[in-house]
Amino acid sequence: MLDRVFQQFGIQVLSINEVEDSHSSIVYKCTLLNGETVFVKIPYTKLKYQRELEAYDILKGSVSIPELLDYWSGDEEFPGAFLLSELKGRPLSLQASPTLAFQVGVLHATMHTVRPPAEKVLTGIQNEYPNWSTFVERQFHSFAEDVEDVLDERLFKQAIDQFEDMKKQLPTPDGPSFIHMDFRPANIIVNDEKVSGVIDFESVRFGSTEVDFTKLNRDFLSSDHTLYHSYQEGYSSIRPLIDLEAVLPFYRFTDAFNSIGWCKRRGIEKNAVFLEQNMVILRKFLQ
Repeated sequence: MLDRVFQQFGIQVLSINEVEDSHSSIVYKCTLLNGETVFVKIPYTKLKYQRELEAYDILKGSVSIPELLDYWSGDEEFPGAFLLSELKGRPLSLQASPTLAFQVGVLHATMHTVRPPAEKVLTGIQNEYPNWSTFVERQFHSFAEDVEDVLDERLFKQAIDQFEDMKKQLPTPDGPSFIHMDFRPANIIVNDEKVSGVIDFESVRFGSTEVDFTKLNRDFLSSDHTLYHSYQEGYSSIRPLIDLEAVLPFYRFTDAFNSIGWCKRRGIEKNAVFLEQNMVILRKFLQ
């Protein structure tokens, strides 16, 4: 597979390393014979390929992202592939400073200022904003089919009822905005005290910003109030920040529920630690 992709891109590779923590595509960090570092990304599906391709076009010049050096639309066997430049640095960590948290807020808000392009016809990135409530319900009930096999009957029914109760309390959606849907530390690259940019666009949509704070809060902001405050300041310097306390409980709950379904789909044994983390979160909401 890799030989085929390398041939399509016309590159000669000195070394290859598979990138960890990539869940919707296969990603390789490659050192070329000329010493340059590039990334080869092969999405799992044609839809994920199309979303990513459209995202590079939409975000270019507005948000700091890797440069799309080349792409291949694939064939009957492969959904497609991308050749990407390197964003210098490493994924965001919990040891980040308030200065970095501020920059993450700026980056996130800048992405949320991007609106659906009136002049482009998109076939991969859907605009879910006009029917946002339906979209959220569809995502939840899609994963519910898998969650039902994991939870006992009483807990599962309790979770369904909780979803319906919490959904009624949501404020008016904020958008339509470009939303990443997987905005978490692994997809935010930092270099020393500077945010280099954001990566991975297989799940992007146009929709309400309210869903896009969930994973960042889960994996980064909730660990330190100072980071949370700095992030809010950075975000608010670009666009108004919604009342996170009004939406985060609902999306933390649905994220835990959906993540349990994701673990069932991808393999419970392989994702046992992540499954247990989300089971703990879900039970806290249902107590």
